[in-house]
Amino acid sequence: MSDASRSEGAATPGVGRATLLVAFSACCFGSIATLVTVATRAGARLSEVLTWRYVIAAVLLAVIAGGASAIIREARRGLPLVVLAGGGQAVIAGLSLSALRYIPAATMIFLFYTYPAWVTVISALRGREALTGRRLLALVLSLAGIGVMVGLPGTGASSVATLGVLLALAGALLYALYIPMIDHLGRGLPPALTATYATAGAAVILGVVAALSGGFVLRQPPIVWAMTFGLAVVCTVIAFICFLRGLAAIGPVRTSIISTVEPFWGALLASIVLAQPLAARTLAGGILVAAAVIILNVPQRVDTPVVA
Repeated sequence: MSDASRSEGAATPGVGRATLLVAFSACCFGSIATLVTVATRAGARLSEVLTWRYVIAAVLLAVIAGGASAIIREARRGLPLVVLAGGGQAVIAGLSLSALRYIPAATMIFLFYTYPAWVTVISALRGREALTGRRLLALVLSLAGIGVMVGLPGTGASSVATLGVLLALAGALLYALYIPMIDHLGRGLPPALTATYATAGAAVILGVVAALSGGFVLRQPPIVWAMTFGLAVVCTVIAFICFLRGLAAIGPVRTSIISTVEPFWGALLASIVLAQPLAARTLAGGILVAAAVIILNVPQRVDTPVVA
């Protein structure tokens, strides 16, 4: 689940290595749901886990971005990122990961991964991009994937499961709105600096939520801190850097296609670590969603608009 869309001017790796970097970053992002579930099952509250994740990640990203001098130098441009991007990141993470209380991790991951389809819908509604036949097909596949995973309305899904589905889809929809916003706010800034401001803002907002809802418990079981550091270091900072390095070498199209490994890895990891069997309908629906992502990213010579 990466917010980055541009790469820094570091030396670009070869195509093979770049492909592995993108695949590795996708696996890191896909591990978030499992690590969060392990931490909360051990007694930690979601708001605490996310707060520490973003605090640690913000400090590490700040070092990568150039330290305090770089942050202070761009403080005027950074403030909207702290407030808007940080707030958006906090709400998206809170919504989507709260769904884990009601639905299996694999289902949540695949439902969240519908966000590229919502980006397409939003762009069409705003008149930014035409709703072409290819994009319409991708949207239909995404909706079909949702239907396969969660069933049709009135078919007996419990209200608890329905709440989890709605939380995951709400997170995906907000992420679709978040992507163009952070792209606009971070334009002209190094991605690491943009990410620093966003994660710092998320840390502050989630920290306030955690403090108001019961405070912080520092004496957590070791497994909680292990999962928290894993979320911050592996699933945020390392994943972010690997994603950017790979993106610089192979471009956004191939990067997006390779990144479809993310939900499948997340579902597999959840089935192994959390003992949540990967249901056939979840896998089938996830394949439809992943196919939609690939269709959206494969360029075509002729793409006839359906809706202007």
